[in-house]
Formats: sequence, C-alpha cells, structure tokens
Amino acid sequence: MTATERSPTRSLPARTVVRYAVGSLGTGGFSTLPGLVLVYYLTDTLGVAALAAGVLVTAAKVWDVVIDPVIGALSDRGLARRGTRRTGMLIGSLALPLFFILTFAVPAGTAPVAAGLWVLLAFLLTATAFSLFQVPYIALPAELAAGYDQRTRLLTWRVVVLTLAILLFGAGGPALRSLGGNGYAGYLLMAVVAAVVIALGLMVSSFVAPAGGPAASATETPRASIAAHYAAGIRALRVSQPFRALLAAFLLQGLATGVMLTGANYVATYVLHSEDAVTLLFVALIGPALLVTPLWGVVSRRIGKERGFLVASILFGIAALSMVLLLWWPGDWIYLPVALVGAGYAGMQSLPMAMLPDVISHDARRNGPGRAGIFGGMWTAGETTGMALGATVLTLVLAISGYQQHTGGAAIAQSPAAVAGIIVSFSIVPATLLGLSLIPLTRYRLRKADIDED
Repeated sequence: MTATERSPTRSLPARTVVRYAVGSLGTGGFSTLPGLVLVYYLTDTLGVAALAAGVLVTAAKVWDVVIDPVIGALSDRGLARRGTRRTGMLIGSLALPLFFILTFAVPAGTAPVAAGLWVLLAFLLTATAFSLFQVPYIALPAELAAGYDQRTRLLTWRVVVLTLAILLFGAGGPALRSLGGNGYAGYLLMAVVAAVVIALGLMVSSFVAPAGGPAASATETPRASIAAHYAAGIRALRVSQPFRALLAAFLLQGLATGVMLTGANYVATYVLHSEDAVTLLFVALIGPALLVTPLWGVVSRRIGKERGFLVASILFGIAALSMVLLLWWPGDWIYLPVALVGAGYAGMQSLPMAMLPDVISHDARRNGPGRAGIFGGMWTAGETTGMALGATVLTLVLAISGYQQHTGGAAIAQSPAAVAGIIVSFSIVPATLLGLSLIPLTRYRLRKADIDED
C-alpha cells in the first residue's frame, strides 16, 4: 500500500520517522562540509585562483544537475520493477565516503592546475554517488507518509537531524582541520572522520525504503531513453504549477544559503580575524535552529506550511541584510543576526521539504502515480543548482574585489576592497536573493484542504 492509498489520519510509525531522519546526518554532512570548505581549500591551501575555484566546484555541481533527472526516472522504474528504491541508495551510501576522502587527499606540493583537476574529478564522483542516494531519498516521503500533517511530522524530524548535522560538520569539520594543522594533513583528517559519519547516516536510512520483492516485477515498465527521462522532468514542471513555484523559491534560497555557506570561512578569517571563528559562527547559526525547528511544525499547523515558509524566509532575509554593517563595525555582534538567520533557515528547510510530498501526491491524484522519483530528481537538481551557483557568485565577487589566493593554508593580508567584497557577499547578496524568492513563493497555491481532500 502506498502513502497515497492510506488514510491521512493514520499514525506514522516512530521507527520510520527515526530511520528516515537519520539519513540527513549523511546528506547534511555532504551538503555542508564541501560547501563550507571546498572553495577555501582550493584558494587558501592548493593555490587555485578564486574564479577558477568557483568554476571547478560549479562544474561538479552542474554534472549533478545533469544526472539527477535521469536518476529520478530510473528510481521510478526500479520501484515499478522491484518494488523498492533501496538499490540506488545503498550504492550511493557505499561509494560516497570513499570519493569524499579522495577529494581532500591532494598530495602536498601538487601544482595548482593539477590539484584543481584532482579535486574536480574526485568531487564529480562524489556528487554522482550522492545523487544515487539523495534523489530516491527525497522521493520517499510521498510513499512513506499520507496526509498533510503526517508529512510535516516526518520532514520536521528529518530537518532536526539535518540541522544537527550542519552543526556537527560545520563546527566540527574546521575544528578537525585545525587539529591537523590547517593544511593538507588537516583537510585529510577532516575528510576521513566526516566520511565515516556520512556513511553511517546514509546506510541506516537506506533501509527505510521498502525492500520490494519478486511480485513487483509484474509492474515492469518499458525502458526509456535518456532524452525521455529529461522530457519527463520537464513535463512534471509544466503540468504542476505548485511544483514550479516551490522549486523556483527553493532554488533561489539555495543560492542565497550557498553564498553565505561558502563565505563563512572568509568572514571568519578576514573580517573576524580568526579561522577558528567559523566554528562559533556555526554554533550561533545552528543552536537556535535546533531549538526552533519543531516550532516551525507548530506554526505550519496553525497558519499553514506556505505561510510559515514565507515568515521564515523574511526573517532570514532581514537578518542577512543587517550584516552589511560589518563594513563599518566589524565585531562579535555578528553572532546575533547569524542566530536569527539560523532560526529562519530552519523553517526554510523543514517547510518546503514537507510541502514537496504534498505536491507529489497532488500530482498523483490528477495525473497518475509513479513520478515521485522524477519530482525528486528535479528537486535535487534545483537544490544543487542553487548551492553550486552560490559558490560561483561568491568567487565572482572575490575575483572582482581583488582577493589574493595562496598555498599552504596560512592567511595573508587582503585589501580593504577584498574584505568589503566578502562582507557584501555575506549580507546584501543573499538578502537580495531571498527577496526574489518571495515572488514565486507567493504564487504557491496548494493548501491543507487540497491535500487531505477525499
């Protein structure tokens, strides 16, 4: 029985909620740590120019965008044939940690061009493994939980774990890097420890997907070309107005958070004058987020997910904009607006993720089931696009403002213009992107009555 066939009032088993949520320990770790340190690793340890570093990271993410719709369609086909999405999730769980370590294992003394190519190839493989897990993982809530509120419960606890993972990896990763000396050895130590934790989270959550069985082969679907997989993704966008609106808002917000995440190391080093301050930034960001994530679930039940999402977005944007004052008054006061950003970010993660299964079930009732993987693939591609372009935007600002790359990991003096560029990319740029995201968000039409209707 699928979720769309169950009563929306049927209680979701606690073990399902827990096992699904644990997956975000791995997905949160992978999304956070490379976003936080990879560009900084390229510019300040491997000596790659800022703009080139942004291009390398973006190229790997573009590959992710290319393959996500195909993986989503193949996941739907696997579900139809075998009754499970677990196979791809397990392959991704095993491969991702190995390639993740390889990404940060560039030998000391490697020339910048060779080092950049090493990172590009290793991160391409890592991103591919991540998509094999993430795309079916995103599709599962529509099949595991029925009803507006049950999906909110499932996704709220996923985001609680996701938020904890961001704190663990965002604060712990740089701490491990410092323990290893902030150079080549420090990054390798960080990668090995992170890979173990990521593997644990992904593997546990892979088994929340139904196991399937031989009887599922009766529903086998015909093979389709790669072009047909892309066409299916475009068709999903065309026929579902709620999906278009939600994905556009989430993509723009992913771009905003991607800029800030990539810029955090630079703010810590060149604005707060301490590489270790990045740990405090993440504590300030995630501490409040951990506390308020369950509250966004309460808010959604009172005023609706879509209105709660709007409130969270506005809070994030105002808090981000306030940090432009760092141009004139750099100091520890930054931790207060960062905490407000964290509170908004918690809602910006939990609520749209809970809205996506609603969109999928709404489409299934009107256009037929069997496309959850396609929606998941398009969603992951959009999220990846936002995060990738976030790194690109930051490196463009750094290049324009005259940022100087170097090797070895030790900070060097940067010009006032370069420091100003870092601050602008941490404040005005994400606030502007958040403002733009409100346009499609206000056009999202689904409400609770639309989801729980008979």
